[in-house]
Amino acid sequence: MSAAIYDHIALIGLGLIGSSISHAVRRAGLAKRITGSARTEATLATAERLRLCDAVYADPAEAVEGADLIILCTPVGTYGAVTEAIAPKLSPGATITDVGSVKGAVVRDVSPYIPDTVHFIPGHPIAGTEYSGPESGFAELFDGRWCILTPPPEADPAAVAKLKRFWELCGASVELMTPSHHDLVLAIVSHVPHLIAYNIVGTASDLEQVTQKEVIKFSASGFRDFTRIAASDPTMWRDVFLNNRDAVLEMLGRFVEDLTSLQRAIRWGDGDALFDLFTRTRAIRRSIIEAGQDTAAPDFGRPHGPKTETKKTA
Repeated sequence: MSAAIYDHIALIGLGLIGSSISHAVRRAGLAKRITGSARTEATLATAERLRLCDAVYADPAEAVEGADLIILCTPVGTYGAVTEAIAPKLSPGATITDVGSVKGAVVRDVSPYIPDTVHFIPGHPIAGTEYSGPESGFAELFDGRWCILTPPPEADPAAVAKLKRFWELCGASVELMTPSHHDLVLAIVSHVPHLIAYNIVGTASDLEQVTQKEVIKFSASGFRDFTRIAASDPTMWRDVFLNNRDAVLEMLGRFVEDLTSLQRAIRWGDGDALFDLFTRTRAIRRSIIEAGQDTAAPDFGRPHGPKTETKKTA
């Protein structure tokens, strides 16, 4: 167990990521006190039952009083209003960060409410599952994953180093980049794949009406994996697409161009073009396994049984 990095951590939002941070903090002893805030009575009650926090509040301003690290874990579309509400209660010298999958919009929405005495260091742990809610969290969620920090140029180096150490002790590797670069990278590795998954499953849902449920009955592993991704939290992903619009549209345009080329190769029987593409993409899959971001085990090493917790990046 590590020594405490922060005296008091406040988690604003206690879903999958917030609850997993709580478990990771408890596991490594990274804080002397954890408080939390959630919007619904049901989530507050569950958080109390699971002892995710030393105290939980419906009002996020109460949760942040005295905290030296505040982590926004609600959907990114709520960040502006949440930060405005908690700003008067933020302690001088505290650090406020987040777990949102977009960063440019977070800087835009949060920065206006941050007091000059508070450190604002946006962050994004690239980890998650298709499950949501406080009961879905687990301490190992961040183990072996990446966390990206996007500190502004004027950020205090000591505060950045401290937050970086925090995420490392939660199990993650940490990299720093600009918000705009983060949003472009995540658009292609996470956001567009989710959009494609939602679209394919939606198309299959329409086809199901014609094929008398054969799409569901005979789903192969490819379609099954798309449905797993498409089961992710709809509120979170709605906010992601609306708040990373430019980067997603840029990458989606490139995807459509490449898909058109693939369509042309199939139409004209260009087997060499298809083989070359499939060979190149297979190599990318192998590099992901070599980087430790997935496993080569059969069926991707996924457990099978009444309750599975298949991991995916977000």
